[in-house]
Amino acid sequence: MAVDRGAERAFTFRHLSNKKINFMEDNKIRDLFAKWSMHGRITVQIFSFDEYFQAYDKDKFVLAFFQDPNVVTNLKVVSPFSCEWTTLVGTEVKKIEAEEVPCKQLSMLFFDCLYTEEIVRETGHITKCLDEFYEDFTISDKLRQVLLLEDSDNYQIFSNTEREEFVFRIFKHLCLGGVLCQFEDRVDPYLETTKTIYKELVSVQKDPDTKDIRVISTVFKVTANDDYGTCFPSTQKHEQNFAYLIVDPLKRHVHVLYHCFGGGLFCN
Repeated sequence: MAVDRGAERAFTFRHLSNKKINFMEDNKIRDLFAKWSMHGRITVQIFSFDEYFQAYDKDKFVLAFFQDPNVVTNLKVVSPFSCEWTTLVGTEVKKIEAEEVPCKQLSMLFFDCLYTEEIVRETGHITKCLDEFYEDFTISDKLRQVLLLEDSDNYQIFSNTEREEFVFRIFKHLCLGGVLCQFEDRVDPYLETTKTIYKELVSVQKDPDTKDIRVISTVFKVTANDDYGTCFPSTQKHEQNFAYLIVDPLKRHVHVLYHCFGGGLFCN
């Protein structure tokens, strides 16, 4: 949904520069990002906000986020003119689009169908197939058929509803990687990295009545536009150009998960 700039700004934000993102500093994950051609083009930042948040306020909240001076001067984005990180300074966001992303999963059992449907063997090895091509991606195994080819029988093992889940989106983004991605032969690095990222970004809470654990974070996939078109996460539309705002309503924190598709190994 597009929102005009005239919407009321009720939220203000502060960049929490001292907050560490553990998985971004994990050497094993950094090596995997490099292998998948995402290193240097993926980042996570944390901001705090000062007002009570409700999901129905998403458009007002996201527009205020991109127009807040503390966000504009600190939010990292890969420059469309180089491989270097820059900010939104000099960019005036006029409208946003914010898609609420389902985020309910509490277990990696969600991915067990990869084994039961023989996309992945018991050893964890991904089943190979004859090469096919889909847009910028080479499909050489059944896992990428599941992720990309709607006319494949393997695509059907996840429902459309399941594909919308935040944990599935993280998994898919990692599997597809960047321009020079070196694909894994085993599924374990994808699943383990997905689990680590998901657990750190998503907040949970025990229901005081039922004692059940539930997700309390709200997730939005976002884009921002200035007078010239889309300016965030990229001026180019691509499956792997993405930005998610993960909102913790209790801590009043926003994690921004960002990636820009490209030759990640050559970026600073």
